[in-house]
Amino acid sequence: MDLGLSGRTAIVLGASQGMGLAISEGLASEGADVAMFARRAEVIEREAKRIGGLAVTGDLTSEADLERLVDETVKAFGRIDVVVLNGGGPPPGPAASVTAADVAAAVELLLVPHVRLVGLCLPYLRKSGRGRIVAIESTSVKEPIANLALSNAVRPGVVGWLKTLSRELGPEGITVNTIAPGRIDTERLHALYGPDGPPPEALALIPARRVGAPAEIAATVCFLASEQAAYISGAVVPVDGGMLNGLF
Repeated sequence: MDLGLSGRTAIVLGASQGMGLAISEGLASEGADVAMFARRAEVIEREAKRIGGLAVTGDLTSEADLERLVDETVKAFGRIDVVVLNGGGPPPGPAASVTAADVAAAVELLLVPHVRLVGLCLPYLRKSGRGRIVAIESTSVKEPIANLALSNAVRPGVVGWLKTLSRELGPEGITVNTIAPGRIDTERLHALYGPDGPPPEALALIPARRVGAPAEIAATVCFLASEQAAYISGAVVPVDGGMLNGLF
């Protein structure tokens, strides 16, 4: 299947490792030009050189860094067609211990950068004629995860904003979709479960009986960014090995 991504330009946040790096690799393999954004200069420059992308160093919570990301992308490639919203999660912990400051920090991490970057990219996505916005969130947007109270509280709000955005931008040919990864083999997973990953009793809750690979998230992003996905918008797509129990 020709996904029609050759010659398109994508911005990928959190692109130095895990799902963000796999997404950058996947888009580049489909012929897209990829601007890769992350904090660690040495790592992002090395990985961008390896796959033929553009390395932009910065912090997604910095408005100035996001402005520079857009400016450098347009200077290098002349366009922006795909924006992949991806980043780390807030600290784990129970709901009873969450403070107002914790919630504010989670909003600054999970929602505010998305709003800023989309606002900066919208003129280019409109000019593209078939712009794509894909957000990497979590299954917590559909089913709360124990001991991840901040993610459970804030990420559904992010999806509410994205769903509203999809309805507003649909008439302009811009799609907006969310991927809800389950247990994916990333640094974040090992930070939560330890170096050996989820124990057997946790894997037993996943019908696929395994954790997912970052490349499986990347494949879903590439499809949602493609010509073939032009009629999919406002969706939340679980990539979780069948773990979620809900019907919708």
